[in-house]
Amino acid sequence: MLETTAGALDRVNAWVGRVVRWLALLMLLAQFAVVLLRYLFGTSYIWGTETVLYLHAALFMLGAGYTLLVDGHVRVDIFYGSLGPKGQAWVNLIGTVLFLVPTCLVILWFTWRFTANSWAIREGPLSVGGIPAAFVLKTLIPAFAILLLIQGTSLALRSIIRLREAKPA
Repeated sequence: MLETTAGALDRVNAWVGRVVRWLALLMLLAQFAVVLLRYLFGTSYIWGTETVLYLHAALFMLGAGYTLLVDGHVRVDIFYGSLGPKGQAWVNLIGTVLFLVPTCLVILWFTWRFTANSWAIREGPLSVGGIPAAFVLKTLIPAFAILLLIQGTSLALRSIIRLREAKPA
């Protein structure tokens, strides 16, 4: 049951990761267009620069859960690599329960009203002439926290599975 649940949670971020990775290409093309317009044609548009900003934010905020899924986050723990499977499972479980989950819940708590208000007024551009959808950009913050919570739950479940399977020392 734990494995099935963890697998279902993993599939959410695996799907998001497959979709979001294309934002890197779009961001590259948008930045290329901004540079081309500026240096070749001597013109620029605020909305062009904001497009790069929106894509960059979406790539990193929505890709965070996928990065946790594939264990791509930087680890500061200097002992983790030398631990066995059971020790790593303990570090992952404790880190998830004590740090990841509370942090994500705090982010959700402090941003849900902020985001809801932004949607209620359909908050406009960040700058004059920019993209008239700041509410979409602000939505990335709770989405980030939710996707990390989903993946953190999967990580905790997989850690519990690993601890149950580990042979006593």
